[in-house]
Amino acid sequence: MKLHDLRPNRGAKKNRKRVGRGIAAGQGKTAGRGTKGQGARAGGGTRLYHQGGNLPFFRRLPFKRGFTPINRVEYNEVNLKSLADFAAESEITPEVLAEKGLLSKPKLPVVILGEGEISVPLKVKVHRISKSARAKIEAAGGSVEIISL
Repeated sequence: MKLHDLRPNRGAKKNRKRVGRGIAAGQGKTAGRGTKGQGARAGGGTRLYHQGGNLPFFRRLPFKRGFTPINRVEYNEVNLKSLADFAAESEITPEVLAEKGLLSKPKLPVVILGEGEISVPLKVKVHRISKSARAKIEAAGGSVEIISL
């Protein structure tokens, strides 16, 4: 097979409809534009916003401000009070948290937030941690390690 042998599959290519080429062609006379009026004229027709007296679709929608950042990272949020049940010196990783059912979406990265108190030393390995949570863990004698996304 060579490049000049390549052909599109049968039915993949369709000839465009040539309108206004006489009555025998099936699309003659008015060429599918109906009879008279704005839509029948050259350059005629209405803008997208126009809806014939109805309140336009865009104005019917609720008014929404702002935008959604495209590079936003969504995290599983875990508070310190959830980690209080772990044994002293245990290692806390995203896998361990997922096993315990503390993550809503296990594929997403994990952030530890500082709500609650902790009294046992833990080795925490997560993607992100708040300043207050880090301070509380280290005050209890634990350690914090940040793992990359």
